[in-house]
Amino acid sequence: MKSVPKLIRHFANILLLSSVLVIALNILLSGIFLSRQKAGGQPWTMADETAKALKYTKNGYILPEKNTSQLEKYNVWAIYIDNSTMETAWHTDNLPETIPSSYTVSDIASLTRGYIDGYPAFTSGCKDGLVVLGFPKKSFWKHIYPCWDYDFIANLPKTILKWILANILLLLVIYITANIQLLKSVRPITNGIKELPEGAPVYIKEKGLFSELAININKTSEILQSQKYQLHKKETARANWIAGVSHDIRTPLSIVMGYAGQLKEDPGLSPLAHNKASVIVKQSRRIKNLVNDLNLASKLEYNMQPLNLARQNLVAIARQVVVDFINMDINDKYPVEWKTDEKLTTCIVNVDKELLKRAINNLIQNSINHNEEGCTIYVNVMAEGNICSVEVSDNGTGAKDSEIERLNNAPHYMVCDKNTTEQRHGLGLLIVKQIAAAHGGTINIGHSSSGGFMVKFTLPLPEGKPVL
Repeated sequence: MKSVPKLIRHFANILLLSSVLVIALNILLSGIFLSRQKAGGQPWTMADETAKALKYTKNGYILPEKNTSQLEKYNVWAIYIDNSTMETAWHTDNLPETIPSSYTVSDIASLTRGYIDGYPAFTSGCKDGLVVLGFPKKSFWKHIYPCWDYDFIANLPKTILKWILANILLLLVIYITANIQLLKSVRPITNGIKELPEGAPVYIKEKGLFSELAININKTSEILQSQKYQLHKKETARANWIAGVSHDIRTPLSIVMGYAGQLKEDPGLSPLAHNKASVIVKQSRRIKNLVNDLNLASKLEYNMQPLNLARQNLVAIARQVVVDFINMDINDKYPVEWKTDEKLTTCIVNVDKELLKRAINNLIQNSINHNEEGCTIYVNVMAEGNICSVEVSDNGTGAKDSEIERLNNAPHYMVCDKNTTEQRHGLGLLIVKQIAAAHGGTINIGHSSSGGFMVKFTLPLPEGKPVL
């Protein structure tokens, strides 16, 4: 199925795009987050600035107002531990009472990397002592054991890249696994939808992610099958009815035609009676032809007419039909001219010979029926690429553009003009179209180059073989 790879590519593109967007978004958010954490170095910077600003005078240690304001701003207290005494020689006014005033070397080591009474402590050495800043509790988290493996730090970029690739690979595995299950569920659905227009019965297991859709497809298939069955019953009944009526008409029609023929030849009847008998014979023949055409059209429509396909020479078949019509035209009212190129002697097609003769016969007869004043009929067999065609045209009255368009697009050719004695049933063209369709061909109705009517009957060559 072409749709499945397309669906996979669609999902893959979505996965790739979403992965890129997620990674880019994470990098952006990480950058924003880290940029806001620039205060992570600020405690040490403040400790260094305080140690540099702290001055000893004859009145004791003094911290400039600028630095004092900065400490107060962040609610930070500060002390100065003298190297010689290991005691607090100076402190800010906001020093908590719980902060000890004397320290040991162990205390100094502990507060340098940790806390004093829960206060994050940050230190900076000066000439004669140590300045310690205590920030509010829970304002900073201090990593008490800031020791990292050198190789780990050196290989950190590679480690991060591997971590990203591993995450992408994991996403792909999860995605492919999930979509394989999805495609397993989608495939029966797409196959079922594809088979619905073909008229085949469809049943999809009603389980999984698309169970509701499967239920609806199954119901649709049941409805279509029911409609197909009902339509087949109607078509069969219609075909049987037409066949039955045709059979029932033949016997009384034969009797009518027989008696009418006898009356027509009876020398004891008046000329008027002879004329009426001739009309009866003529119209009876029309009814007989109509019944035969109706029966054949019904069989072709419902695929009840067996096709005796064989490789035949289209040029020879068309020439035989033309010769038959020439021999029948005693009064030369409808001369038939053979327009086929003399170089084209053979055009092999896979057809039912009798049906093809019937189609060409109907086309020539169609020109005769629609030109009561007479006309010249032209028959031309042509070979064009991988098709052969028979074009039957005349120089008669022709048809209007609107009629040509209607004949090309109408599902049938039932025509009824105002002359009730010469009604045109149009089954001849319908049968030609049905015969063409039964052989995989087409017909095209148009204007003749001689100003009359034209029908082109086209057939494909068997397996695209060239004309011999």
